[in-house]
Amino acid sequence: MSTATFSAVVLAAGLSSRMEGRHKLLLPVGGEPAVRRVVRAIVESQPQEVVVVTGFNGRAVFEALDGLDVRFQNNARYREGQMTSVVAGVAALQVPCDAVMICLADQVLLEAADYRELVEAYASMPHGSILVPMFEGTRGNPVLFAASYVPEVMSGRTNPGCRKLIAEHGDEVFLHGAAHDRFCVDMDTPSDYLSVSARVECKADQSA
Repeated sequence: MSTATFSAVVLAAGLSSRMEGRHKLLLPVGGEPAVRRVVRAIVESQPQEVVVVTGFNGRAVFEALDGLDVRFQNNARYREGQMTSVVAGVAALQVPCDAVMICLADQVLLEAADYRELVEAYASMPHGSILVPMFEGTRGNPVLFAASYVPEVMSGRTNPGCRKLIAEHGDEVFLHGAAHDRFCVDMDTPSDYLSVSARVECKADQSA
């Protein structure tokens, strides 16, 4: 099977505005802060490098990831929206790679094997330069794009996860049909948190 090298940008700068006053990335999931669980899985998937973009409560996120092999990039413009974090993170990449993966820091159900699944799908996809996971018609994350897009992304002209780009450039986008919903599950609200925590605990019980 062909392989592709990739680097990961983890978006961890958001305000958690729908979590009713709690910072979702620091909530415990499976015995560790949510953001640590997510970033640990990404590191285990063996990217060339991992850049974690911080903003809101950045010091606490930094401390939660202590000891993991990542670099941090502060986004002073995090209140202006997620695309500013994408730009900041991509601009901070230093190691050559074939593709860049834009990861969400609240997708706590994803494991290293899930990230590798996307990299392998990217390496073998029959067409396109952007890979978007899908499950039963729902778009998911993370999105991978060819490193050749980096200058456009850094300029703010291109957002590889944008619905408009995906709709208008079907020849550039490959939709990877996943066999599970984990790529489509994030953690924005208290009910989301309860749901994903229960799934994590259930899996831990099954493997115990």
